[in-house]
Amino acid sequence: MTWVGASEAQQYGSSVLEGQLVRFRALENSDLPELVRWSNDSRWSVLQQFIVRPRPYEPVAEMFRRWSSGERGGDVGFSVVSRESEELVGHVALIGATLPVRAASLAVMIGGEHAGRKYGTDAVRLLTNYGFCEMGLNRIEIRVHAFNTPARAVYRKVGYREDGLRRAATFHDGGFHDEVIMSVLADEWSAQA
Repeated sequence: MTWVGASEAQQYGSSVLEGQLVRFRALENSDLPELVRWSNDSRWSVLQQFIVRPRPYEPVAEMFRRWSSGERGGDVGFSVVSRESEELVGHVALIGATLPVRAASLAVMIGGEHAGRKYGTDAVRLLTNYGFCEMGLNRIEIRVHAFNTPARAVYRKVGYREDGLRRAATFHDGGFHDEVIMSVLADEWSAQA
């Protein structure tokens, strides 16, 4: 899109980090205890991680710091807060974007007590838009356990498609489980906007 004047640019700037239900802001040190707690909650980590185990505070906190710092040019991360209450509800990141490929992996974590309130859908939509409109990405993908049907439904609702299946890619509860690769491309995103 070509802007005619500064007011159009400012309008875009005022909306690029705000969705209908959530807004993104920089990670704050006060966010870390809650993010680490959510990351170590086994009821939710089984849906997102390859092994269910509590990890020490500092390595988990450092992961969120690294994703949010932007030190590596292809990573961007944000704390997700409710627009209504300003309460921290999660964290999102795009990881590994590089030239010339211009593709990134999506990471999403919404705190367990905030699940089912549509924060995740709004955050995924907002971050996907940010990736295409602000970072110039061509592809955003996420890998999700096949049994995590609520997450897969969110990604489909936002516009992600299932690319393929990594058969028996994860191991939980004594058995192997499939992992689904989902993605959306820039031209698909702009066509639905």
